[in-house]
Amino acid sequence: MPSQLSGGFPALSAAGAPQLHPGPLSLLSLSACLCIQLAALSLRDVPHRAPCCPQGEYLLYDVNPPEGFNLRRDVYVRIASLLKTLLKSENWVLVLPPWGRLYHWQSPDILQVRIPWSEFFDLPSLNRNIPVIEYEQFLAESGGPFIEQIYVLQGYAEGWKEGTWEEKIDERPCIDQLMYSKDKHEYYRGWFWGYEETRGLNVSCLSVQGSASIVAPILLKNTSAQSVMLDRAENLLHDHYGGKDYWNTRRSMVFAKHLRVVGDEFRKKYLQSTDEADRTHYKEDWTQMKVKMGTALGGPYLGVHLRRKDFIWGHREDVPSLQGAVKKIRSLLDVHKLEKVFVATDAVEEEIELLKKLLPEMVRFEPSWEELELYKDGGLAVIDQWICAHARYFIGTSVSTFSFRIHEEREILGFDPKTTYNRFCGEKEKNCEQPTHWKIVY
Repeated sequence: MPSQLSGGFPALSAAGAPQLHPGPLSLLSLSACLCIQLAALSLRDVPHRAPCCPQGEYLLYDVNPPEGFNLRRDVYVRIASLLKTLLKSENWVLVLPPWGRLYHWQSPDILQVRIPWSEFFDLPSLNRNIPVIEYEQFLAESGGPFIEQIYVLQGYAEGWKEGTWEEKIDERPCIDQLMYSKDKHEYYRGWFWGYEETRGLNVSCLSVQGSASIVAPILLKNTSAQSVMLDRAENLLHDHYGGKDYWNTRRSMVFAKHLRVVGDEFRKKYLQSTDEADRTHYKEDWTQMKVKMGTALGGPYLGVHLRRKDFIWGHREDVPSLQGAVKKIRSLLDVHKLEKVFVATDAVEEEIELLKKLLPEMVRFEPSWEELELYKDGGLAVIDQWICAHARYFIGTSVSTFSFRIHEEREILGFDPKTTYNRFCGEKEKNCEQPTHWKIVY
């Protein structure tokens, strides 16, 4: 990283960002604290509540709307790294962006908006890594639905010039039309995760080229806002991809227990798979879980992630036909002497019916309407991933973040990499390169 960031912001030293003291609490925050403390006199027990009077700032973020569930999980890892850098100098808390309205969440007749992270992930586990709160808690603590400063992250209009890679950040005019509009009170309205009452007080654009922590000097020195939101956060790169910090954050992203229980019961009932028999013992406290590679055996079934829909035309060279996929599955069942295959797929109904004919051994998690309403599309994705993660052998789809997350889950559980980092090949693919093994670091 260069010693000086473009735009005059000092670079972060190895010891962290410049020492600064948090600014005074806003009147909004103080009034919110008073309200919550008065309410606490009558409601003494509020579960999973952080202290209501924050001694620092709130960091919020959002991602480009078309991005899916599993890419968004990767962006969380990047933002967590930024928060750790901020915490070296000031007290910050990360406000988790509510889930909703994603491209893959197409189940009809189910309202999927304003979904808290606790529906899919275990919040105490996240908090063992960095301080996080749900958006609803931010609204209660900060005194109202106001975000003081929004930075929209973008690239550089001139693009990246060939030569030495330089990390830089500058406040620049917005390149694209903003997804925010001013109302009659001069507040900014936007999507804000479906919270229509939320308003932004100020919006500006930052051109960025670099890792997540490059934003830290701006947040520490160039704004006095109590709440700052980074929109289009996917424009930030990882600080240390695949390192200890990466894996600590990734390991902290423990699936919500109710979803893991559903997956475990399904494994036991339909796949003769239990943690005892499969050697996949799981500790609820991820900080206490350190498994030697190759110790996990997995259940007596093949785990498959078969991505279809937009991948059929977007990655047609390295995605097989259904018949090609079935041929590969049959070969793997023979080699590993397995009789059942669990398939996670986004295939359309006609393709599912064809798969059932070609592959009668296929097992899928097919929820009732009540289960779908309860777990939502995101919960079903988690259950599918959890079941795939416990298979004796797993094969996924090229460059799919859904498959990547399963690789990581299996790495955490202690599977032999040979049983994990595998993908389907396109029928005309000459050089079918298999996924990279990102070894876990404790």
